[in-house]
Amino acid sequence: MDLVEQIDALLPQTQCQRCTYNGCKPYAEAIAQGQAAINQCPPGGSKTIAALARLLQCPPLPLDPTFGEEPQTRTVAVIDESTCIGCTLCIQACPLDAIIGAAKLMHTVLLEDCSGCELCLPPCPVDCISMVPAAEAPG
Repeated sequence: MDLVEQIDALLPQTQCQRCTYNGCKPYAEAIAQGQAAINQCPPGGSKTIAALARLLQCPPLPLDPTFGEEPQTRTVAVIDESTCIGCTLCIQACPLDAIIGAAKLMHTVLLEDCSGCELCLPPCPVDCISMVPAAEAPG
């Protein structure tokens, strides 16, 4: 396994883009090339930073707050199906294909696949998506 694959294996695979890279693999490539710091992944938090520091034999750094805060609990997206207009914008935004539905029909989130990245929130024109703690999600 090459260095990029080893780094990628340590990342949480949320594909949230909070690190400013278009997914975990591009972030892993940037770390391997020395173009990104190991502390840009809020979903991975301090555990991921520590694992990356061990792998790369460098000192661990605190999470850079520029990229967000480490989540205290896992959250998932929930769609209010009575408000959803079926525009499919959330489906297009989800990097993990965790939202199912069809044009002009209501959508729903596959909770076990949702990473809580929040990328589905901004494109929703009717604000029918909310983030809730995974333990409180319906279903």
